[in-house]
Amino acid sequence: MKLPLRIALRYLFSKKKHNIINIISAISISGITISTAALIIVLSVFNGFENLVISMFNAINPDFHISLKQGKTFERDSTTIELIREIDGVTHLTEVIEENVLIRYREDQHVAVIKGVSQDFREMTQIDDLVNKGKPILKEGDIYFALIGRGITYKLGINVNDLLSPLAVYVPRRGVRTITDPLNAFNTRYIQPGGVFSVDIEYDEKFFITDIQFAQKLLDYDNELTAIEIGVAEGFSEQSVRNELYEILDDRFEVKNRFQQQAFFYKVMQSEKWAIFLILSFILIIAIFNVIGTLTMLILEKKSDISVLWTLGASHVFLKKVFFLQGFLIGLLGALLGLLLGCAICWLQMKFSIVMMQSSDTFFSEAYPVILQFSDIVRVFFTVVVIALVASYIPSRRIKISRLEKKI
Repeated sequence: MKLPLRIALRYLFSKKKHNIINIISAISISGITISTAALIIVLSVFNGFENLVISMFNAINPDFHISLKQGKTFERDSTTIELIREIDGVTHLTEVIEENVLIRYREDQHVAVIKGVSQDFREMTQIDDLVNKGKPILKEGDIYFALIGRGITYKLGINVNDLLSPLAVYVPRRGVRTITDPLNAFNTRYIQPGGVFSVDIEYDEKFFITDIQFAQKLLDYDNELTAIEIGVAEGFSEQSVRNELYEILDDRFEVKNRFQQQAFFYKVMQSEKWAIFLILSFILIIAIFNVIGTLTMLILEKKSDISVLWTLGASHVFLKKVFFLQGFLIGLLGALLGLLLGCAICWLQMKFSIVMMQSSDTFFSEAYPVILQFSDIVRVFFTVVVIALVASYIPSRRIKISRLEKKI
């Protein structure tokens, strides 16, 4: 293998008789380099956005969400709640009421989900950091405030600084089966918009958060809850906490961790990443298959060299190895240069935030987030190498011993 490799290196870096082959070789290496760098950059940016969105969901989602497997509401049990609070590692416990409601602001209406939460909610989550307009308050004295999703705010044109235009919240009265008077068929309460938060488009168009007492009065709930949310301190095993929760709770309840709360979202993110990888891999294949043309032209140029090597006793396999290795070296060189270029661009973005986002108020970061993952580098490298091996094998088969014998 040493001699074929030395000859291949010689052919790769030596000046060709026909300058067009040098140009085509340079184009092949450049195409592989740019495609590889693009693949690394796009995957790293995708990782950055994925991590950013996950961090935003983690800022609003609890470590554990307890709800009924079937049904909507359950009776609040003070004994059960105290047992949960006594579990080692449990730092926060929030009582939750969620229900679909109709909200109206001035002349516009929107169907949303009200989420009434107890006092631990703001301490358990990072909702204060997600509020980008107004103030992150739920109750001040006897006045209730609502933290409204960015999507709802946009659709209804809500102005959190307009104290003269409260938000009207409507919900059907409990126990009303026939509607004879529409005015008496709904409970109506007014609440002042306090702040606007942003997590993601779907969440922002669906939820608005308020104090649990406001939700209880609106829904005529006495002692009912729809969920219990739990925060766990760092350093404690979530699995052990989960096991203790199941020992306290009966079979009616299910306990979901953060991943299970957003299971569909996580699956979609992973599917999108693989789809992006496959699409860019096809572009990479097109770039690498320029190697076929380069090697084909090189074989035609080096016919005399091939004849000499054959005369000196080089076997058919030996000659194939020479050109196979040259094609592989072109792919390998392009891959290494592409990885260096892609990693360098990602490092510059992480270090100096060169490219900024136009609507940075939607996210925590003003610059495009980038996260380099070693697994992505390895995956891209091996993808380029495998495609380069296939692309190098095809033209190396064009060397025919019978033709060489006739020439000699």
